[in-house]
Amino acid sequence: MPCSRAAFHIAAPFFVFHPEKTRGNAKKTGNPVFPPIDWIMIVKSSEFVTSAVKPEHYPEPVLPEIAFAGRSNVGKSSLINTLVNRKNLVKTSSTPGRTQLVNFFDVNKAFTFVDLPGYGYAKVPKKVQKSWGPMIETYLSTRETLKGVVLLLDIRRVPPGKEEMELMDWFDHFGIPAIIVLTKADKFSKQKMGKQHRLIAEAVNRSKDYLVPFSSKSRLGKEKLWARIDDLLETPEAPG
Repeated sequence: MPCSRAAFHIAAPFFVFHPEKTRGNAKKTGNPVFPPIDWIMIVKSSEFVTSAVKPEHYPEPVLPEIAFAGRSNVGKSSLINTLVNRKNLVKTSSTPGRTQLVNFFDVNKAFTFVDLPGYGYAKVPKKVQKSWGPMIETYLSTRETLKGVVLLLDIRRVPPGKEEMELMDWFDHFGIPAIIVLTKADKFSKQKMGKQHRLIAEAVNRSKDYLVPFSSKSRLGKEKLWARIDDLLETPEAPG
């Protein structure tokens, strides 16, 4: 659909609208109703495929893909490792901002997880910061096998940062389904976690059920997140 050239300002700027690269018509996803969870994904295999900076380095667009996006140090690597029951499939680091490539991981020979560069860490060199936005935008706006994005927010941070809010607007604009996950949920008591959950839902204008509290330590939210991912993987392609 036609749209004005508007810029987001993560890493100056993080995203710029490029209508010629859009994957399809924009549409609002709203607040869907999710059914009860009565199953869990069985992960039989998971392996690293490749790292890329530019589309010519991506794997062939054959399997459906789920991308993971979030601020540096939000727990993205730990979350992916928890989902696939591996300790070090995705390398974790004590130094935020180390993920500076688009990393592809095969799961069950059936679909691909894509780990996008973390953003927002001030100590990373400016040159690297400026490369994050175009790298992530190019992947999200052109990858034809992308089924949706898991956006990680730190449950301790209310309201979410400007970067996260702009990312959600960007997903809505380009019609990219998103699952919002609240990481580090084990840092709070159940009562405090519920309060943070409600406050963040209000801040991002979504229902509480739309957001998934998650803990890599306690595995809280693992089954719920897998169910949401499965819903995206089973979503039929929109007619051209």
